[in-house]
Amino acid sequence: MNILEIIAKKRDGKELSKEEIEYFVKEYTNGNIADYQASALVMAIYINGMNEREATDLSIAMAYSGDVLDLSRLGSNIVDKHSTGGVGDKVSIILLPIIASLGIPVAKMSGRGLGFTGGTVDKMESIPGYRTNIQVDEFISNVEKVGISMIGQTMNLAPADKKLYALRDTISCVESIPLIASSIMSKKIASGANKIVLDVTVGKGAFMKTQEEAHKLAELMIKIGNLAGKEVVCVFTKMDEPLGNSVGNTLEVIEAVNFLKGYMPKDLKDVVFELGAQMIKLAGFGDDIENNKAKMQENISNGKAYEKLIQMVQNQGGDISYLNDTNKFEKAKYIIPVESKTSGIIKEINAEEVGKVACFLGAGRLKKEDKIDNSAGIILNKKVGDYVEEKEVIAYINTNYEEKIEYAKSKILEIWKIIKNVY
Repeated sequence: MNILEIIAKKRDGKELSKEEIEYFVKEYTNGNIADYQASALVMAIYINGMNEREATDLSIAMAYSGDVLDLSRLGSNIVDKHSTGGVGDKVSIILLPIIASLGIPVAKMSGRGLGFTGGTVDKMESIPGYRTNIQVDEFISNVEKVGISMIGQTMNLAPADKKLYALRDTISCVESIPLIASSIMSKKIASGANKIVLDVTVGKGAFMKTQEEAHKLAELMIKIGNLAGKEVVCVFTKMDEPLGNSVGNTLEVIEAVNFLKGYMPKDLKDVVFELGAQMIKLAGFGDDIENNKAKMQENISNGKAYEKLIQMVQNQGGDISYLNDTNKFEKAKYIIPVESKTSGIIKEINAEEVGKVACFLGAGRLKKEDKIDNSAGIILNKKVGDYVEEKEVIAYINTNYEEKIEYAKSKILEIWKIIKNVY
């Protein structure tokens, strides 16, 4: 068995055996298979797909390519949450402190930005001092101490996925159902939770553009979870326009903080509360979805959810003064308003295109080695359904590169589709 035979087999549209998949995962993790060979196999999978058995074997092989966490000392029911990715998706930073404030332990391992979507780890690292790279014992101890810990895909958890995750982004092989499913489920299997709520995003700003694709992905992840002994629930979230009003790492952290202080954009609130209600149910803390949402609202109103965020950040070395006063966060050198050229109703804001502009401004990665500019991004001043006057500000560009401003402005004016008034 060798990698050339495996590449050729998948190139020709044939099914890979469990042994071949395990061989690839093991040897790539150990550095015996080069990135260019792994890229060839990933591209072949992207083009020719995988069946359910292959995707399950890939998930399990990647999960067991390193350590698998044992979270049993935290309780019998450990609930995790994961999103398939979106633009402006700061849900975890908001939702998980709310859940922890209700007495449900949260042990969350998150990823970095991929393609035009942002990563929770990148956002958390924009808080000065916050450590996402910590050892397993400290991770579990943090949950025992304050009820919550959010870390990166560090240590030796699913190292094969960590390598492939970064590789896929650099060779335009992100939007693949078996690769997305196996990546997510390998992390979930390795991270130790026995119950998982998956936020399956669908629309222009998601990897799954249609309901049909989203349902296929959800079904595959549920099947993989069941085979691995995990209870999985999927919630479908629309991602046609960016979620909330901010896109970019620091900008999204600020929006998350403001949400926990009571400023809750409706689209973001709907997603957070639906996912949270399902997590509470899976944890055995209440079967009534609406009642679960009321519990979440109560802990936002009384400040317990925000206090839980403060505890988590402080416990992992973060400077909480930035959360108590978000004006302390470093601002981009250039914060430029974009004014509408016409008046009317906003019909469309393509989330993927917004994500690409934010990435161009410095908020994302084009290569896996790229350093993210935490202050870069876009603030949406007007969203779909809003009325806008001519010369009214529809968005703000945040960047440290003056030469990027004019292009970004022109793209934003294209992306915000405005229908003129019809009398």
